[in-house]
Formats: sequence, C-alpha cells, structure tokens
Amino acid sequence: MVEQEKLFQPPEYYKINKVIKRNGRIVAFNREKIVNSIYRAAVEVGEKDPALAERLADQVVRLINQTYPVGAIPAVEEIQDLIEKVLMENGHYQAAKRYILYRAEHARIREGREERIVVEDNVPYKALWHVFTWNVEHRCDTIENLNRHIREGRFPDLVKEAEEAYHLALRKAVERIIAKIDQGVRLVIVAGPSSSGKTTTTLKIGEILNGKGVNYYPLNLDNYFKDLEEHPKDEYGDYDFENPQALDLPLINEHLFQLLEGKAVEMPRYNFKAGKRMRERKRLKLEKDQILLTDSLHGLYPEMTSKIPPKTKFRFYIEALCQIRDEKGEFVRWADLRMLRRMVRDSWHRSYDPERTVGHWHYVRRSEKRHIVPFTHKVDCIFNGSLPYELPIHKKYLFKYFPPMVKKYEKDPKKIDAYIRAKRVHNLLDRLDVGDDRCVPANSLLREFIGGSSYRY
Repeated sequence: MVEQEKLFQPPEYYKINKVIKRNGRIVAFNREKIVNSIYRAAVEVGEKDPALAERLADQVVRLINQTYPVGAIPAVEEIQDLIEKVLMENGHYQAAKRYILYRAEHARIREGREERIVVEDNVPYKALWHVFTWNVEHRCDTIENLNRHIREGRFPDLVKEAEEAYHLALRKAVERIIAKIDQGVRLVIVAGPSSSGKTTTTLKIGEILNGKGVNYYPLNLDNYFKDLEEHPKDEYGDYDFENPQALDLPLINEHLFQLLEGKAVEMPRYNFKAGKRMRERKRLKLEKDQILLTDSLHGLYPEMTSKIPPKTKFRFYIEALCQIRDEKGEFVRWADLRMLRRMVRDSWHRSYDPERTVGHWHYVRRSEKRHIVPFTHKVDCIFNGSLPYELPIHKKYLFKYFPPMVKKYEKDPKKIDAYIRAKRVHNLLDRLDVGDDRCVPANSLLREFIGGSSYRY
C-alpha cells in the first residue's frame, strides 16, 4: 500500500449532505456510491480489495471536507474529480484510467452519442507512470528534492540526465514514426496545447528523420491564419488566436489533400505585423518519396484533416506531463508549468507583460478543453514535453512578478480565476530555490522559452 494512504484517517463527520446531479436535481450525499465506483474501477484492473476502496473513499471524503464549507452543495462532477485525484496520488493509475474512461463513456451516452470509447495503450497514464518513476529514481520528484540538487551542487548533473532522457525518448518516438511511414504514412502532425514544446520538438523530429534518410517537407500552418478582421474574439474583444476558427481550416484541409495526391498548391503567406495574407504565394508540390511534417496547436482538430485518410496520418501529441509534488503531496499542474513557459517567452519575445499572460490564461485553458483535449484519445503517440529541472529556472525569471500580481487580483472580483492561479503558482515558486540556467544546453527544448536557443524559430 502506498505510504500516503497511511496519512489519512477516516473522517469523523461529513461537511456536505447533498450534491447536485447533472440534470440539476439535488440529492442526498451517499459515501457508498464513492466506495462502489472506486471498487468497480479497481476490479477492472484486477485489484479486488473492498477494504482498499473503503480507505480511498475515506480520503475522498476528507478532501471534500477540506475543500467545501459546511452545508455546501457541490456538483457530482466535482466529487468525481476528487475521486480521480485520490486514485492518481496513491499510485492507482490503471484504476484511475478505468474510472476516467467510465466517466467519459457515460457522458457520451448522456449526450445521445452511440460510439464507445476505445481503450488505447497510449493514453497519458502509461506515460505518466514512466515520467513519475524516472523522477523518483533521479530524486527530482518533489520540490524538496529539487532544492537538494541545487544546494548540493548537483543541479547541472540533473540537467544533463534530463536532457539525455528527453532526447532518448524522442529518438524512440521517431522510430515509431518511421515504422509507420513504411506502412503508408505521409503526414506527421505534432499537436499539443500552448507552450508544450511543439516547435522545438518538431525541429528535432525533422533532424532525426533527416539523419535516417527520410525526405520530408516542414509545412508551416501559421501562414493559414485568417485576416484579423475575420478572427474570432474573446470576451475582452481581443483576437482569439487559441481558437481553431482563427485558421482557414477548409483551405488547410484542401491543400493537404492535394499535396498528398501529388498535386501542386499555391500556399498563402501571412504578414503578422499587418494581420493579413500577402498577395504573393508559394508554389509547392511534394516529391514522390516526400512526407509532410507540421506542428499546430489544433493539429488534432477534425476539420483540419478530415479529407486525409487516417492510415496516412501520424498524430504525435506532446504535453508537459510534469510529475513533481509539493510539500503537501500535490502534483504541479501541467497547465501551470506551461503558463510559466509562456510568461517568460512572451516577456522577452513579444514584449508582453507577464501579468497579461496570467490574466488571459483562462481563455487558453478554455480553448484547450474544447478544441484539443477531446481528441487526444485518437493519437498515435503521447510524448512528455516537460523537463524535471525547469521550475527552479522559471523562478529566476518570474518570481518577482507574482507578489504584486496576487495583491492586485485579490482586489478585483472579476479576476478571481487569475487570482487563484497566481496565488497557487506564487506559493509553488516561493518554496523553490533558484536554478542557474547556464548549464542548460543551447539545443534544449527549454531554450525555446527562456531564450538562447541554437534553433531559429
């Protein structure tokens, strides 16, 4: 049994006695439903231990008591989120996987959809386990252990080992791509949420393919942005570049189809300063043995490649699968890590105030949940784009911005989401020592965000 389970004692009372169902009805809170749902998920993966389900259910109730005030009426989805959290934090990844798939399948049934969830071997939980075990073996799985590396002068060694692990994992992933190319793949799509490391990883994939003698063409889909006046806007009236409808999806789809059919296309060219397509175009035709390699925030979005037969596509999904815990045993949120990356990159590359990135991050997350996450179960490969040593380096560049940001957002009721996020990240960075980035190699993925990269973006 995982040691963390021993830290939880059965709750003495329940702070809540009602929950809101999805149809809006308020019903009595029933702890036995939590026990039963955990037990069903555990049985699916061979863990037939009713006592285990009881102990985990007690942890869920304790979290409920910590999260909600007396008399609160949370939604059933919120309770389910806590169940997932307890399963994951106690190392029951396979049971968590079954539980999440169960939720997703029943959500589809409620929405009137008939298709079933396909259980694939490449869902993130397998990747999570590899990331977590690597971190444990290299003693960088907690904030405390990261600080030890810095204080004992071992931080450069951790950077070197992490970089070697990233590049080894990427070489193995490209071997899978090459195997699929031999079976008819012509389009390799690198997709993932904002600041997950798509750009650098795509360049590195190209290097490895080139070294293996694979002829490819790097296609930049940024040239397919619509003119600004056609762009969707967010609630502030700002142009919403996170929305897939900001791209000319029908034209992308048509051009990809024609290229793979051996036909020539006139590719658009986009002027980002003017926010318009230029009149001049670039003529492109693939060679017979040439494949397309592209990265896009919305590479998994169905409308982008609906004309392309599935057997000719390889969908490579990258996410910052950070597996580092704080002093409470809470895992660092992947989205928080990506936000830190974007804050530092936007500050030096686009001259954006880091506060602006935090203030608008909930729009980024909303778009990810709507337009990226729903399609990750269809990918061919899930790849970890996080580096276990990077949080102390982000502190060096960003920590100074958070105290005034937290103070400002605390007084603005319209910015409650930004306040919660800023305070959480401030508390995280506050517990970290500062890392020296001079040991980070120029070809590191992290250099895409902190600067000093050997790649030209």
